[in-house]
Amino acid sequence: MANFPPIDEQLAYIKKGAAEIVKESELRSKLERSLASGKPLRVKAGFDPTAPDLHLGHTVLLRKLKHFQDLGHTVIFLIGDFTGMIGDPTGRSATRPPLSREQIAENAETYKTQVFRILSPKKTVIDFNSRWFSKFSAEDFIRLAAKYTVSQMLEREDFHKRFRDEKPIAMHELLYPLAQGYDSVALEADVELGGTDQKFNLLVGRELQRAYGQESQVVLTTPILEGLDGVNKMSKSLGNAIGIHEPPLEMYGKVMSISDEMMWRYYELLTDVRTEQIAAMKADAASGTAHPMALKKKLAQSIVADFDSAEAAAKAAEDWAKQFQRREVPDEIEEIKIKYGDVAPGNDVAATQAPAPIRVDKLLLQCGLANSGTEAQRKIRYHEVYLDSNPVVHPIVVAATFPFAVVVKVGRRMKRVVVTLS
Repeated sequence: MANFPPIDEQLAYIKKGAAEIVKESELRSKLERSLASGKPLRVKAGFDPTAPDLHLGHTVLLRKLKHFQDLGHTVIFLIGDFTGMIGDPTGRSATRPPLSREQIAENAETYKTQVFRILSPKKTVIDFNSRWFSKFSAEDFIRLAAKYTVSQMLEREDFHKRFRDEKPIAMHELLYPLAQGYDSVALEADVELGGTDQKFNLLVGRELQRAYGQESQVVLTTPILEGLDGVNKMSKSLGNAIGIHEPPLEMYGKVMSISDEMMWRYYELLTDVRTEQIAAMKADAASGTAHPMALKKKLAQSIVADFDSAEAAAKAAEDWAKQFQRREVPDEIEEIKIKYGDVAPGNDVAATQAPAPIRVDKLLLQCGLANSGTEAQRKIRYHEVYLDSNPVVHPIVVAATFPFAVVVKVGRRMKRVVVTLS
């Protein structure tokens, strides 16, 4: 029989960082029955395998699953290999093309290796919704569709907007919320988790469970995490994301770059630190008992340790201190090798003798310290770029000899670059 913590303790941990719980009274009731019977709750979250390269924003939901796991409940990581072929229309202003079976299978394997950086492999149930949908007949889908009305479906904001704007809504898109909702029926879920943008689909699951004679699941939504700019949703396309596969020093440095105010949100959504501990740290920072930078270092080290190791996190902290507090080059720094032709100023890339000019904006682009030539030029213009601790004030620098080795620093990021003739 499972040994669960007291109900109020469980609720406090579950509510940490949650955006909304529908309904909290139902969750308490389920937890009370679970405690009395010793039977863990069945907690699910579904993931369509469409974007396998995870960043910290994706892990907010995974960490909330982990919190249920910490409390002794059964966590089901559901890979939507069937619904992925339909395509989730959430937030879409146009129909999204479905994925192929091959793409889904490849992405699903990538997901499985990444999620266990947060969840316990031994305690996590991984399932695929093709397990039941592959057995569905046309009659089964018609019976499922009969459980919901068109008017109910058009209450969904993106459907309503597209209908009002006379933009097409494909029939298969209307099936997506029903299919996701039926997952909860098939798994007999007690709780389903999802981002705030998934609320409609999660509520469909509640309705369908009632229609199939089950007790409705509790819906818990998690917030959308802001990126490094503290304003926009974390997104690799916006350049404000922290990828979970990034080198420890780069991940540590990016966390250190967030504002002191955003630090508390990251503590809340990206760590297992309890709410009362966060409140105590916040009070210490406000009173001057603790310095915000020390608390941010603790946050950065915790996040790096989650995705790598405690040793890697400690090393990243030391290297960051060398780099930014003591102005030294860290012992371990990523090295990039580039051919001269990729950074030459013009079409003539045959540099046969020194000195040979190198375009620094091209250099930044080639070594991954800028996402575009325009961004690179902007960073140079705003004096954010250093070569061997020397500020760059012009987009061209002369290399004395080849191979040309230099430490390139942009903001809080640093790489060693070696440019060779071939």
